Amino acid sequence: MAIQTTSEARKILTSRFGFSDFRPGQERVIEALLAGRSALAVFPTGAGKSLCYQLPASLLDGVTVVVSPLIALMKDQIDSLVRQGIDAARLDSSIGVDEARDVSGRLAEGSLKLLYVAPERFNNERFLGQLERTKISLFAVDEAHCISEWGHNFRPDYLKLAVRARELGAERVLALTATATPPVVSDICTAFGIVDADAVVTGFYRPNLTLLTTPVRASERDQLLIDRLRERPAGSTIVYVTLQRTALRVASLLAAAGLPARPYHAGMIPEDRVATQEWWTESASNIVVATIAFGMGIDKADVRYVYHLNLPKGLESYSQETGRAGRDGAPAICELYACHDDIPALENFAYGDTPTREALAGLLDDVFTNEDGVQFAVSEYELSGRFDMRPLVLKTALTYLELDGLLKQGTPFYAGYSLRPCTGSFEDCFALFDADRADFLRRLVASGKTGRVWTSLDPAAAAAELGEERSRIVAAVEYLEQRNLIELRVADARQRYTVLGRPGSRDELLGRLVERFVLRERSEAQRIQQVVALVAHSGCQVNELVAYFGERRDEPCGHCSYCLGGTAQQLPEPPVPPAFEAVVDGGVLAGLAALHPDALGAPRQRARFLCGITSPTTSRAKLTRGELFGSLADRHFVDVLAWCEQ
Repeated sequence: MAIQTTSEARKILTSRFGFSDFRPGQERVIEALLAGRSALAVFPTGAGKSLCYQLPASLLDGVTVVVSPLIALMKDQIDSLVRQGIDAARLDSSIGVDEARDVSGRLAEGSLKLLYVAPERFNNERFLGQLERTKISLFAVDEAHCISEWGHNFRPDYLKLAVRARELGAERVLALTATATPPVVSDICTAFGIVDADAVVTGFYRPNLTLLTTPVRASERDQLLIDRLRERPAGSTIVYVTLQRTALRVASLLAAAGLPARPYHAGMIPEDRVATQEWWTESASNIVVATIAFGMGIDKADVRYVYHLNLPKGLESYSQETGRAGRDGAPAICELYACHDDIPALENFAYGDTPTREALAGLLDDVFTNEDGVQFAVSEYELSGRFDMRPLVLKTALTYLELDGLLKQGTPFYAGYSLRPCTGSFEDCFALFDADRADFLRRLVASGKTGRVWTSLDPAAAAAELGEERSRIVAAVEYLEQRNLIELRVADARQRYTVLGRPGSRDELLGRLVERFVLRERSEAQRIQQVVALVAHSGCQVNELVAYFGERRDEPCGHCSYCLGGTAQQLPEPPVPPAFEAVVDGGVLAGLAALHPDALGAPRQRARFLCGITSPTTSRAKLTRGELFGSLADRHFVDVLAWCEQ
């Protein structure tokens, strides 16, 4: 069966996808999937990972669910599949109600072959219910390194995807990533039950990429970038920067210099992002100045230049971002401007997410007030504000408790529904049902609060008032939506948990949680230093880079800065900054802390504030508008923290 199907796969490769042969690793992965086994594909950026699920999706009976953190950037992939005759769609917050309803309908009737969703979508009880009624032939997880706690981009929602895949009865799983070190590969395989023989790692060496590292002072690099862009032949170009405001500034600078440049960052409205992406994709010479998410999901093979105006946050990011150049196999240049001034801003991303010991203690006390074995529900948004943790950090803390076997996450639900009739009035809807059902629906709507257009409904409160199960309330509302009788909006997400056991020692558990977060921030800070070390490496830098991912090369590459120049490089030391006391008025800071103890009471909170790192409480108190906020953003967080602790 597998041999016959693999032969059919080769026919489809040519007839539908237009390729004469598979790229390295693709056939091994597809063979495993068609034989019914799960697989891992670790391919360099641009090496054809997406074909590994797109091709099987057209052969397998059922839907292929593709999980990716950057669904909004996969428009090109989906448009291309539709042109090839494959029914593909995405479900995310950017699509309208009518489009979402259409996608859900195609999923229910079985016509949809490929569905792209974000990992957060699996926290949606309505979506999970729909998938439970769907035959999932393949469960593909893009950016699978996010599942590893020690990967460079750990996401708590990813950690639960393996469990979700099993609960939904997915017939096989495909994990995909461009950046996995050997320990991360092991984590992925363990989570998804992938045997070693079906973990396909093709290598990271790219002979057509010239990797240049250029030590430079911060004051010099803007002009150096302009000079490079002018002196080299025009070509499709990405300039990567760390901050949104840098993208705006540099794009304006390049445009003023007569260069075809536009900014791109996550803060732009979706229409502007799409317009910039298409403007760049359709040109052979345009320049986009972008934060690091740009390029994901974009199938553009002729990128000739990738510049890092700021240091990347780690070797994984550097490999992934440079990998967007030269996908057509033609020569391409990647140049990194290395400057010590970038390190504090990058470290702030790492250190800023670590919660205070007091916040973690409060969270533990809150969770374990619940009785063992009894399900309880929490608003992660409310907990985030109460304990001054960003939502992702809170999720991570709760995930750690799950990993320790103390909590079990249940199916999330929404505490708030808003509904309005699609045409006419609610009475027009009720008239379509028999007397008993119409009476139930009439009482259901009456239990809510009706405004000028929308009726707000709390399913739990409605169930209590009507003497019904909450599940019947939800089913009734969803049925009305499926029949296109009402438009439905959901809000106020609640997460169900059950306490499975209690810690032997609350203080011991607290210490373990604190240490886990501290280890994570140290790991992230170490990644930054590994980039600096690569710049100054005394030897072939390309060999050093691929060795980080477990690939050994004996011969020098001949196309990195060390091989081309013959000497190791050093970053210029930054100027000595003034003392903290010369920048921060200690009395003013103490006064603010006294006025806002929830936001600035702990030394780590004050350090975050001075380094320009927002938190739920500082944002709520509007402290980010004050002159002290970010006044030490150019300093190392550990130094600022030590000063705040004195």
